[in-house]
Amino acid sequence: MMRKPEFALWAFVILAGLAAGTAVLNLARSQSAVAAGSDIYRQLDLFGDVLERVRSDYVEKPEDAKLIESAINGMLASLDPHSAFLNAKSFRDMQVQTRGEFGGLGIEVTMEKGVVKVVSPIDDTPAARAGLLSGDLITHLDDERIRGLTLQQAVEKMRGKVNTPIKLTVVRKGKEEPLQIKIVREIIRINPVKARAEGDVGYLRLTTFNEQTYSELKKSVAKLNKEIGSDLKGYVIDLRNNPGGLLDQAISVSDAFLEKGAIVLTRGRNKQETQRSNARPGDITNGKKIAVLINGGSASASEIVAGALQDLHRGTIIGTRSFGKGSVQTIIPLDGNGAIRLTTARYYTPSGRSIQAKGIEPDIVVEQELPDELKKKSPKSRGEADLPGHLMGESRDKTPKDGEDGDKEAKGSAEDEEKKESSGSSAYVPKDPEKDTQLKFALNFIRGLQADAAKDKNSAAN
Repeated sequence: MMRKPEFALWAFVILAGLAAGTAVLNLARSQSAVAAGSDIYRQLDLFGDVLERVRSDYVEKPEDAKLIESAINGMLASLDPHSAFLNAKSFRDMQVQTRGEFGGLGIEVTMEKGVVKVVSPIDDTPAARAGLLSGDLITHLDDERIRGLTLQQAVEKMRGKVNTPIKLTVVRKGKEEPLQIKIVREIIRINPVKARAEGDVGYLRLTTFNEQTYSELKKSVAKLNKEIGSDLKGYVIDLRNNPGGLLDQAISVSDAFLEKGAIVLTRGRNKQETQRSNARPGDITNGKKIAVLINGGSASASEIVAGALQDLHRGTIIGTRSFGKGSVQTIIPLDGNGAIRLTTARYYTPSGRSIQAKGIEPDIVVEQELPDELKKKSPKSRGEADLPGHLMGESRDKTPKDGEDGDKEAKGSAEDEEKKESSGSSAYVPKDPEKDTQLKFALNFIRGLQADAAKDKNSAAN
């Protein structure tokens, strides 16, 4: 038997050897990092050389700020279609969109023959109180002609600080002379939820996921419950052409219809750092039947909601395959110089399905009936997989074994998805509910009139 002093000596030698090995490994890593850093600096020197050559020799004197901004844009755009640089103005515009409120007049507008046409004034807003009507043509803003401006430029001029006035020159059908209408800007809130009773079914149209979406959804459900009463059979949640928005709002909207279970999983570069969002008890619909409408224009946050309700068997997904944007973008402010929108993670549904470049397949495929003028166009929908430079999808459940190429497996599955013919012809949704094939199917499904069709579909899938 070895005596204790000898044991201690051997233990010391072993520990010293391990420490020395660790030190060597750390030194190698440090040297590797230095080498990588040196390579980066050499590339930056190259960038500096090109920049100086452009500044000194280009045929016209370029703007330095524009050159740098374009270079940053090019770097981020090379990563994927959703990473981008936001200059100070673009960053402010993005914040306005996500807040869902701004200083303005309260009108929905479009551009027609070079002037702004009022689609409709929003109830209880300065525009409505000033008497603007649907069909009015706005030709001047503060006596400046609109013709020559884009719609976005005209909208920006109408928006502004709260309590500041603006004068509109309006041409109205039936009036010989243009009207001069003065309006004082107020806080305008964009309602992302449009709700109405379709007989004994509640219809909820979610147009975006901004800071107001969850609160407006709760109000709309409460209102429909009261309006329809005991005859209420269920809800149709319309996510068609909803491009997404805030992740926390998608989680809250999903949670509103769930009692328990995972809602979404996100995973970044370090695959062990998976984040999981779980539902809390409390279903605002009290377990009523739910149908969710999606199409090729349903993306990102919309796909999170549809995927959660589908995987947890809380709702039946109806329509055509969704867009397939399953990546997370983080907004990183840059000290007053705008921000960068950087892709930092992928989304996964509760069962571990990757949404990226694949989308959500509906439980019941219902194609939208197209008008004759659209039938002549290409029937193939465009999704995330059609975007140049898109991220590949991958399966969260598949961990490569020793010797296997996990990236190759992930890329292969995404390429298979790209070869698939997209469901539906487009993200077309008719304005007339009577011509809305998908909506009519969903309403009948809630009423039990399409139960046989749903049963046949699920049987075929199994």
